[in-house]
Amino acid sequence: IEENIRFFGRLRLVPGKILEERKENLLAITRLSSFRARPMKNLSGGMKQKLGLICSLIHEPDLVILDEPTTGVDPVSRRDFWAILARLIRERGMSALVSTAYMDEASRFHRVSLMHEGKILAEGEPEEITALVPGIMASISADPADRALALLKSRFGQVEARGGAFRVFLKGQSEATARSVLDTALNGVTCHSLALAEPDLEDVFLQLIAEEPGTAPAVQPEDSPQSRPLEIKDKTAIEASSLLRRFGDFTAVDHVSFKVPYGEIFGLLGANGAGKTTVIKMLTGILQPTSGEGQVAGADMRYAGMAIKERIGYMSQAFSLYTDLTVLENIRLYAGIYGLSRRRAAARTGEVVAMAGLEGFENVLSGSLPMGLSQRLALGCALVHRPQVLFLDEPTSGVDPLGRRQLWETFYRLSREEGTAILITTHYMSEAEHCDHLALMFAGQVVADATPQTMKDDLERRAGSLLEISSDNPLLALSLMETHGFKGAALYGKKIHILAADQAETERQIRAILNEGGVNLTNAVTRPLSMEDVFVNRVLELEKKGERTSSGE
Repeated sequence: IEENIRFFGRLRLVPGKILEERKENLLAITRLSSFRARPMKNLSGGMKQKLGLICSLIHEPDLVILDEPTTGVDPVSRRDFWAILARLIRERGMSALVSTAYMDEASRFHRVSLMHEGKILAEGEPEEITALVPGIMASISADPADRALALLKSRFGQVEARGGAFRVFLKGQSEATARSVLDTALNGVTCHSLALAEPDLEDVFLQLIAEEPGTAPAVQPEDSPQSRPLEIKDKTAIEASSLLRRFGDFTAVDHVSFKVPYGEIFGLLGANGAGKTTVIKMLTGILQPTSGEGQVAGADMRYAGMAIKERIGYMSQAFSLYTDLTVLENIRLYAGIYGLSRRRAAARTGEVVAMAGLEGFENVLSGSLPMGLSQRLALGCALVHRPQVLFLDEPTSGVDPLGRRQLWETFYRLSREEGTAILITTHYMSEAEHCDHLALMFAGQVVADATPQTMKDDLERRAGSLLEISSDNPLLALSLMETHGFKGAALYGKKIHILAADQAETERQIRAILNEGGVNLTNAVTRPLSMEDVFVNRVLELEKKGERTSSGE
């Protein structure tokens, strides 16, 4: 890391003293200071992205062009990156041209162009684009869930399963009319909860795509489980018991324990280098633990070998496809690896192509597929033998919003209809909302293990509610707030988010600070907490605790 930064600094003719100052600042912000001597080939994918960002910003350019710069980067580092960029824009008048597949990031930009299939769908400020498709986003919890989902899909074009709830876009509806429209659509289904909110940029983007002439309908998985017996002898599909893995003096995984039942989507969250991929490699038999035990689909991970591999599907972060093989050749290869008979492999190949929406691409080299199709093919290869347990290591990294929605619909149906246990890692916190249960890892340990809603409730009890600040100069407002001690403030588009235990008092203090600095506070409203708020708050809290411990406090 150190050598890369120095090389790019000298390449850009940055004077030695200035180079050292910028290097130390950027290493600290990206949390790479303790890894400065590590060779790049030994970095995780997210760490490589962060190093690339440092090398791009080391000479503080007037214009920076960033092509999906935060793909594979954890939420804390992503937030840090946008803070760096905001400061450079504010202090140096720098301009940035950024491409991203993440609409939550796009909502932070000053101006946005939404592209689909080579065409601009919409262009302007994020608020102008969201206003193009008026409507309301409803979040519904209903019983029976399968009946509710079927009714909603028969009536509305954009329906997304998210954990135990469903998100529905009600185009052209207002809060006043949305409830009656949903009551009519869900006739005969018990609705436990209903929350209404303004649609975000991703919702609008997907609606604009759907309205494009000739747009194909979303890909659906198989209509039925096709009667694969689940052979479930008990309810636990995955169990990790005090897993420990050391690499020399470095402890990558430190006594990790958790359970995943069949039919559950279990999210394993953590910053880059937290140990998530190492846990998956131990559970799948790829890597032997230093100590500890693990059971996967009824087999002991330490001794079962092929028995585990026959019962699981694994979609790895770094490698899933042979890029010099065609779509069909990849599927047939994996069918052979998983031991399918020739007859069964032929049948499953057609099913996988249909599930992944790859009709017409059968003879295309997988290396030339777009990211979304490539990931769907990788998932299909992992599912070719109809596994009982599915391990997915950042399966949607770099995938566009439409592709992500289609993948998550597949995950949901696999868990609910086939009883498949799914363990998934992701850095995209809105995806964490889809999970039934979450474990948060930090420095190789599990530091939280609960449902998404329980984690949000816990954060609200400890740190307060989320306050959204609107002003006429958000960059200056953020700088003023940080100067006056509001270190947790973060920029979202043209708004600032801050956690507040006493909202009225916090708003009063911020208003006074901004007025004194010549900034007008135009609005302050309470918003629901997100999993990104939970993740960032907990990781920063643990980092501060570690810093105090290491300094002897």
